[in-house]
Amino acid sequence: MIFSSLLKKMIFTPVGWILLVIASFILIRSLVMRNSYEIALSSGVLLLMLILGITGAWKSRKLKTMETAWKPPFPMTANTNYDQESALTQIAGLDASIPLFFRLHFLIRGSFFPSGAERKCPVSLETSVPHGETSTQIAFNFPMSGIFQGEGYCRLRDIFGLYSFACGLEQRRTEKIRCSPCFGKEVRVNAQSGAEDRRNKPSIDEERYYMREYTPGDRLRDINWKSSDRIDTLITRISTDTQEKISRIEVHFRNFFKRRGINEKGKTVEGQGASLEELWLLDRAKARLTYFLRSIKDQNSSFIFDVHTAQGNWEIEDDEDLNAFLEELAGFSFLPYKNENALSKGAGDLYIFSTACDTGLPAFLLACNPRPVTLFLSQPEEQRAESKGQRTESEKICMSDFYQKGCSPSLRWFSKSVKPLGVNTGRMEINYAEIKI
Repeated sequence: MIFSSLLKKMIFTPVGWILLVIASFILIRSLVMRNSYEIALSSGVLLLMLILGITGAWKSRKLKTMETAWKPPFPMTANTNYDQESALTQIAGLDASIPLFFRLHFLIRGSFFPSGAERKCPVSLETSVPHGETSTQIAFNFPMSGIFQGEGYCRLRDIFGLYSFACGLEQRRTEKIRCSPCFGKEVRVNAQSGAEDRRNKPSIDEERYYMREYTPGDRLRDINWKSSDRIDTLITRISTDTQEKISRIEVHFRNFFKRRGINEKGKTVEGQGASLEELWLLDRAKARLTYFLRSIKDQNSSFIFDVHTAQGNWEIEDDEDLNAFLEELAGFSFLPYKNENALSKGAGDLYIFSTACDTGLPAFLLACNPRPVTLFLSQPEEQRAESKGQRTESEKICMSDFYQKGCSPSLRWFSKSVKPLGVNTGRMEINYAEIKI
């Protein structure tokens, strides 16, 4: 933090410092040797630097209270396609007159926490504002889900790269980045497969019933055959004072992880963070859960999800609840194991999303018997030959993905440490993920 504050207060760039030292040395040397050519050359360079420095310092004081507005797209999604202008972060409020040979630069500095982990990697992005423009855009993006914490601010710089003056007000932001989408086999859920929830439909007006499109589970005797024949679509007649059956889908997102690390003696101990491979597996499990929830909602908007995670439980009834949950899901990281009392005693299918880091998964599957279970498991690529279930294309993440997006991860993150997870259940879909250095 102290080093970052000093950098913001410095007005000379590295190039400016080097040129200042060289020009001063040449001037002193030329005065001693009485070389008029070198005296004129070094004096001209120093005079130019003096004029630029005075002009920049004067203008930066004028722009001290300038307030810029930077607005990332919502929701922020990892690996966004920047062919679309709406995916870029818009920067406005730059309507200030800038002296000749100077440009405004907008910088974003902060830390990115992949999958919400405690480990962080520095983030540094910068863009210049074309002369005469009052707004600009910047590709503010990340290679995977997580949390960004940092600030955006402006600098006034000369086109020669000698000076950098602080100007404008800093704006601190915390942004949650949702995982990039993945696509798997579409899951069809029947109305009878979930737990039933019966709710009274109050009488709204004098009508004795209303009609809607037929959904699986409706009684055949409630179908309005005349209306259905007229529009070529099955229409169900629902009485306003009857009880309508709603299916509840129970989902478990197991972001559990036994934290471990290496102490000074080389022994494995608990208490350290996850590697990038483990965080990438968690990110892909989030992506599969997101696809599952959205696809089921598209099938039938009346379904209600009971989602259990290591952070808590959520009830998702509509799109508003779903978007709120997905925003929270973006920042979920691994948590240590705890006593699980979330398993309901009701009937119906269970849908479980987990990773190869979840060593407690086999015991949990055993405790779920005799309920039908569908498991979505994220495994590393090297376990492809040893795993059973539906095989999908491996999803990769590379170190270059981080650097291209302004992040600087530590090389220690790219260790491969995930062990095989042997599970066996009736219905299982495996998503493969790997990291590349």
